[in-house]
Amino acid sequence: MDRPHLPLNALRAFEASARHCSFTKAAIELCVTQAAVSYQVKKLEEQLNVRLFKRLPRGLMITQEGESLLPVLQDSFDRMAGVLDRFQGGRFREVLSVGAVGTFAAGWLFPRLADFRERHPLVDLRLSTHNNRVDIAAEGLDFAIRFGDGAWHGTAAAKLCEAPFSVLCAPDMAQGLRTPQDVIGKTLLRSYRPEEWTRWFEAAGLPLPVPPHKQVVFDSSLTMMDAVLQGVGLALAPALMFRRHLAGGSICQPFDLSVNMGSYWLTHLKSRTPTPAMLAFRDWLMATTR
Repeated sequence: MDRPHLPLNALRAFEASARHCSFTKAAIELCVTQAAVSYQVKKLEEQLNVRLFKRLPRGLMITQEGESLLPVLQDSFDRMAGVLDRFQGGRFREVLSVGAVGTFAAGWLFPRLADFRERHPLVDLRLSTHNNRVDIAAEGLDFAIRFGDGAWHGTAAAKLCEAPFSVLCAPDMAQGLRTPQDVIGKTLLRSYRPEEWTRWFEAAGLPLPVPPHKQVVFDSSLTMMDAVLQGVGLALAPALMFRRHLAGGSICQPFDLSVNMGSYWLTHLKSRTPTPAMLAFRDWLMATTR
């Protein structure tokens, strides 16, 4: 069917009737009479040569043919409504989808988002978090903020900041840590990267203990830090992202020693042409991390 001949009023009448299972309730929503809604649905059925509803004494029952049509219409109407909602004061609000590794989101982005919104009120930022494993294309993201070495296949990467890993622990546990050697025998918490504590022991000039340390593995530095707060063990984590905890005294950094495990990067698909919203977010983020 050609677009100029799409029966839009009839399709709206059918979609509302299907949601409410009632011509009367659909008429109230659409601000028309019940007879008008019934007529529109009947004309649509005649045009398609199928029955979309079974008329019952107390309402409607959608048919199989109606069920096949309904989700397509709902998705289409929702998308149109979403686009129209993005017009504000005669200007168009641009959606920007960003996926950020949870540690960076909580430790850096969240405290600064108000500044971005104030500077760019027409950018509708949609922020999600991940544990450093993300598929930009599959998740429909404009940007992904990740931790690593900056080398991800098919992506362009701009370095945001370094975040050396340090030993972090609860204040009670810090009292017994005077030198790095005091770590030996403690429960160590780490991420999915198995080399973290090995690198720290090497930097401290300490031999790896035999047998190996008791280690608890987490898929997120945020959940690992919650374990630290509860006194489960010692964590290796980017102290920069937990400055508020350190300033508030809820966690401690007993040693100055740190190891560089990577940096935070702003990444996007090389095939993605940057939009004005992407450029605005990139410039703002690069400026704040400097």
